[in-house]
Amino acid sequence: MLNIAIIDDEAEAIALLESYIGRYCEKRGIECNVSRFGNPVRFLASFKPIYDIIFLDIDMPNMNGMDVARGIRKTDGDVALIFVTNMARYAIRGYEVDADDFVVKPVKYPGFEIKLDRVIKKHGAKDKPRVVVYEDGVMRYAPVSEIRYVEVIKHNIIYHMAGGEYEKRGTLKNEAKLFEENGFVQCNKSCLVNLRYVLGIMGYNLHIAKAKGSSEYEEILISHPRKKEFVRILNRYLEEHL
Repeated sequence: MLNIAIIDDEAEAIALLESYIGRYCEKRGIECNVSRFGNPVRFLASFKPIYDIIFLDIDMPNMNGMDVARGIRKTDGDVALIFVTNMARYAIRGYEVDADDFVVKPVKYPGFEIKLDRVIKKHGAKDKPRVVVYEDGVMRYAPVSEIRYVEVIKHNIIYHMAGGEYEKRGTLKNEAKLFEENGFVQCNKSCLVNLRYVLGIMGYNLHIAKAKGSSEYEEILISHPRKKEFVRILNRYLEEHL
């Protein structure tokens, strides 16, 4: 399953890209979910790191595509960015935001297919663990690695991500195995923490980064019975990944 976003102020351009994506995925036997955004400011305001690929127009009246890309990179350093532009001379600036490629308007399918092949090959098969979430009634797939911590309040599971939160009905018990196999550790009876986001421990308070690479954090309590084991696992994780 590919989660793809298209950001462009021209409805015709969005429709064309969406048709190309559908054609590509059908040919390759890939499931895909395409989200369309005509307003880049609105997209960025509610952005969450749930996409595999983002097609982004450079020349938009409300916000320049480069500025949108910089905003995306503040919370998602992994998503593939493909610029769509009628100003090829500006495409080279994509290196500033680690863009993967660009396509020039009017977009033609043969070139589009080659570029999308290249991007998907570069980023590998999208078989990374995910959880199903819902946003405005639409099903999405959130990568487990992008979730900072998982919290259960009553019968609601809350996935805390850099760009915001997702909430759904459920229990921690049903999903604990998935998270524990992917670098999460339980720090109290209602919370599983992604070790990738742990900045430090002060007493019985964990400092959890608000985004990848950010020094800003929020505090989460470690229960007394779990602290010793949590610290042991965290130290082992740091030894293996630093």
